[in-house]
Amino acid sequence: MKLRCAIIDDEPLAVELMESYVRRTPFLQLGGSFGSGITAFEALRSEPVDLLFCDIQMPELNGVELTRMLPSETRVIFTTAFSRYAVEGFRVNAVDYLLKPISYADFLAAAEKALSWFELRARAQAAEGSAEQPADSTPTAETPRSIIVRSEHRLLQIDLDSILYIEGLKDYVKIHTGDSPRPVLSLMSLKTLEEQLPTDRFIRVHRSYIVQPAKIRAIERNRIIFGKEYIPIADNYREAFFAFLSAHALFR
Repeated sequence: MKLRCAIIDDEPLAVELMESYVRRTPFLQLGGSFGSGITAFEALRSEPVDLLFCDIQMPELNGVELTRMLPSETRVIFTTAFSRYAVEGFRVNAVDYLLKPISYADFLAAAEKALSWFELRARAQAAEGSAEQPADSTPTAETPRSIIVRSEHRLLQIDLDSILYIEGLKDYVKIHTGDSPRPVLSLMSLKTLEEQLPTDRFIRVHRSYIVQPAKIRAIERNRIIFGKEYIPIADNYREAFFAFLSAHALFR
């Protein structure tokens, strides 16, 4: 897999250095270099790239603001001389954060992290396509459907079949699975994750909880029981939840 990338930095020497790093990296293809966020904006809107190496502190339009305006398919690696921007970078779901001066080893590690993300996404999409094939077709392989999330600076692929429930905590979510005693913690909103989940398998039962009904073993007094954990069923979600159970022949 090759990733088409672009570089944005208001320091010409920094642009030259990053261009040399891209040329040394076999799986990267340079799609353009820009000296400011303003000049890059129109070009990247009309010709998006897979990966963007972007300085944060730039005049007129900084890197974080620019990232929010670009297509969601473009992944970003921030480059900056100021470590205080790290948290803000990860809030916009950056792949990585490189602190200047940037060595080629650090550049390559970040680029490989981005490559892994795209490869995982491609496998997940292939699995979904396989699951959607007509009944009379013969799939080449049966792959579980999954989601990809960032957790502790890593990209993790989680099988949907393993998920019991998901808990929302402000800017974070906890993904509780049946094959691990510890939940997966990821920096994203519950709404963002909900949009990635198939509606025929997952349903929200509370402003802070999404469950997979097929994994439910017991319901007691408007609470769903998962082992020692009790998930409340909020009044405004109750009717839709029990209608889902009935439609899927669960807990009739």
